[in-house]
Amino acid sequence: QAGLLESGGGSVQSGGSLNLTCVRSTYSFCVGWFRQAPGKEREGVAMIDTDYERAIYSDSVRGRFTLSQDPAKKTLYLHMNSLTPEDTAMYYCVSDPPTCGAYALTSPGKWSYWGQGTQVTVSA
Repeated sequence: QAGLLESGGGSVQSGGSLNLTCVRSTYSFCVGWFRQAPGKEREGVAMIDTDYERAIYSDSVRGRFTLSQDPAKKTLYLHMNSLTPEDTAMYYCVSDPPTCGAYALTSPGKWSYWGQGTQVTVSA
């Protein structure tokens, strides 16, 4: 069973940046990030095929957020720039959908493993 540990959340002003980190206990062929704001449904943010390094981003973050990884350390990074209050949410690291396709970014129930989450708060 995969263990996922997120870190790097915090509070930042609008326009600022944060970098989230997810460390996995085991190899995963596909990892990503979801977020959930109070009163809202879980939203896929970004995901990556760890072998081919193909990344997919949601429309709401494309051009502002970037994924990178260190395969040897089984670590995934989410670099978040130009943050707005609408990015305020609990961010969760996820891994291992059935296949690493774009459908998974809109299907939170397809991911096998979830971390505990890290809070990101963006003030106006």
